Amino acid sequence: MKVGFIGTGSMGTLLIEAFIASGALSPAEVAVSNRTFAKAQALADRYPGMRAEYANSNTVCGSDIVFLCVKPHEFKHVVEDIKSVVSADQIIVSITSPVLVSHLEGELNSKIAKIIPSITNKVWSGVSLCIYGDKMGEKDKKKLEALFAHISEPLRIAESYTRVVSDLSSCGPAFMAFLLQQFVDAAVQETGIPRSDAMKVACNMMLGTGLLLTEGKMTTEDIQARVAVPGGITAKALQLLRRDTEGVFGALIRTTHDKYREDLIKVSSAFYGEEVNGP
Repeated sequence: MKVGFIGTGSMGTLLIEAFIASGALSPAEVAVSNRTFAKAQALADRYPGMRAEYANSNTVCGSDIVFLCVKPHEFKHVVEDIKSVVSADQIIVSITSPVLVSHLEGELNSKIAKIIPSITNKVWSGVSLCIYGDKMGEKDKKKLEALFAHISEPLRIAESYTRVVSDLSSCGPAFMAFLLQQFVDAAVQETGIPRSDAMKVACNMMLGTGLLLTEGKMTTEDIQARVAVPGGITAKALQLLRRDTEGVFGALIRTTHDKYREDLIKVSSAFYGEEVNGP
């Protein structure tokens, strides 16, 4: 299988590295291009056999699957770059949530998918969100999901839920890391414990909690009930958290959705020449 990547920024590079490290792809199966060729070449230099291309169209030619790993405002330019060389049997995959499947289906004579990865895929964990266009057959879907199964749990979702599920899977690691950082910083400030010690304990706690929720089959409610003895220290602290965080996560989701709609309008305007509404 030949796979092309247009865009070698943070997420494009993460996917390439994870696919190769997991054995899903060999370097010889990968072609890359980037707006700055030197960045594509630097990545290829790390993986002998990988092909760095000057032109996006060259990345597309010969690839069975092509990942578009670029920012929303760059999509229209990239699509114009490759549309003349895309073929009907190729799978073009966007990893950018405000770019709708319909945007690409209206421009490219190919099979279209949207897959939203997560930074957790770097350690072969988390989920990858899978959304498919009308030309994607079941065999095509399974082909993509088999690739992503090496580094994640592929999950099919409706495109209308892209933003909220991305909040949980893709933005979630940053949100949880922020909260953990605040917890550790407070521990250091209040008690003087060495930050490295506090961070080590907190990170292992986070890992263990995740395992309880997945491998241990416990729910979030189960964990709170088992740890928080009525009238005890944890129960007292949970009361404070419930009071002081009321409404915070609702506001967080509204914020991400507002930004998503803003980006969606810009992308739609670039493709259609006017502002339109979408999921």
